[in-house]
Amino acid sequence: MTATSTQELKNFINGEYVPARAERHFDVVDPATEEVYATSPVSGSEDVDAAYTAAAAAFEVWGDSTPSERQLALFRIADEMEKRADEFADLESRDTGKPRASLIDDEILVSVDQIRFFAGAARNLDGKAAAEYMKDHTSVIRREPIGVIGQVTPWNYPLNMAVWKFAPAVAAGNTTVLKPSDTTPSSTLLLAEIAAGFLPPGVLNVITGDKTTGARMIEHSIPQMVSITGSVRAGMEVARAAASDLKRVHLELGGKAPVIVFDDADIQRAVEGIAIAGYFNAGQDCTAATRVLVHESVHDEFVAEMVKYVRANVLTGDPHDEKTFYGPVNSETQLTRVSGMVDALPDRANIEIGGKRQGDRGYFYEPTVVTRLEQTDDIIQNEVFGPVVTVQSFREESDALAQANGVVYGLSSSVWTRDHGRAMRFAKHLDFGCVWINTHIPLVAEMPHGGFKHSGYGKDLSAYGFDDYTRIKHVMSYIGE
Repeated sequence: MTATSTQELKNFINGEYVPARAERHFDVVDPATEEVYATSPVSGSEDVDAAYTAAAAAFEVWGDSTPSERQLALFRIADEMEKRADEFADLESRDTGKPRASLIDDEILVSVDQIRFFAGAARNLDGKAAAEYMKDHTSVIRREPIGVIGQVTPWNYPLNMAVWKFAPAVAAGNTTVLKPSDTTPSSTLLLAEIAAGFLPPGVLNVITGDKTTGARMIEHSIPQMVSITGSVRAGMEVARAAASDLKRVHLELGGKAPVIVFDDADIQRAVEGIAIAGYFNAGQDCTAATRVLVHESVHDEFVAEMVKYVRANVLTGDPHDEKTFYGPVNSETQLTRVSGMVDALPDRANIEIGGKRQGDRGYFYEPTVVTRLEQTDDIIQNEVFGPVVTVQSFREESDALAQANGVVYGLSSSVWTRDHGRAMRFAKHLDFGCVWINTHIPLVAEMPHGGFKHSGYGKDLSAYGFDDYTRIKHVMSYIGE
């Protein structure tokens, strides 16, 4: 992989771009062309320490700011992001390979809206009423910022995930050190640059690096909380490391969403909705609709319609082609993972469409549908994180529920049926943090996102996500004579 010229990225610490003290750098690759277009530092211990030191100093100021001051700063950041939406979209498309035509509406403006939501949350702190819960004593609740937060974001939604991390933390009065994925750092650095125009220096710091950088961030003595979005393996490592210092931990990890289609569902609508939710962003989404369970009486019809829809509508290719539905997977490593899981399918499995790499340049993988699978198969139990949808069948409600819950993940799920009672039963018994009914994948800033089991704990978005970045203090006063 070669490029005629490359940009040298820097860390953003204490309100300005600074060269890393570490000497190691890594290549940033355009996944659509496999060309290196930038180098980024692998930040070491000195860089991590510099960022945390800046954040700790900034907390002395920002922690005492008023909710209205924090709200105004976030509103101004959101406004500036909106003005520069095209710039963000260009960076995000180049880093991720996502179709450029849809990025502004699908992700950039969504991020702007989420920042505005947390700006509002800053001025809506809640707590129990001040009262005399003991005779002659008045109790009040203080909701306070935690302090300095260490945050690590993934490569599938670089800007969105950076917003999910920094916005509630800063809205609550905390300061942050945030590390984007090594393959997608550009939009997060631009976010920090814009934020520096409206926040005191050191409130939002961004350092680039690999997993060793992330480990140093978790182990550092300054942060009182660490928050990551990533793999289950990474989450377990973070939880173990944070436990040694009793840091708070916020984890949004993997998913293996069951998508349950009953015989009374609108099959055409289900096919379209599931295809969009399964292949959006090349299936690189923890909530992606890639594990479909269909009632046996409509299984064959569903598969036939799914294949038909995919062939006609789900196209991968050049991110600048307006016909492209999804672009390449993130990296050569990810392409190898997706290909490997499909190549390792059991002999009984049937690839209805797709099943191989597309072209010989760029990390493109064909939209794929696989049938004749069993619950214990690796591709059912583990995330592919690629454009691969599996379809199983079930006979009874109990069978559908057992298969749906029969994985270690618990992030999201959906039920497709016209039977309201059935939908409510499944909403109760599905062991997942989100249950969609006759839809799959929409998220709104006002509602929480987060899972159970190996999908982690803590919530992103919503007032619940804001609360995760606060601590509760009880203040009791003696009022007797």
